[in-house]
Amino acid sequence: MESDFFIIKALEDGVQVIGLTRGEATKFHHAEKLDKGELLVVQFTDHTSAIKIKGRAKVQSRHGEMNTEV
Repeated sequence: MESDFFIIKALEDGVQVIGLTRGEATKFHHAEKLDKGELLVVQFTDHTSAIKIKGRAKVQSRHGEMNTEV
């Protein structure tokens, strides 16, 4: 399974990016913590079905750009 990537830019220190698994039981499987100005390039995979972002961040993809609301 190949998918487009997207970019997460932290707008404050301590932004958490959490990957969630696919399957019958959704579980956390990976987490990153970003400081202000840091970028993380991510994509969905065979194992990752969702990504949760906690904190102020900008998300950019081919579908547009949005900010989290905290």
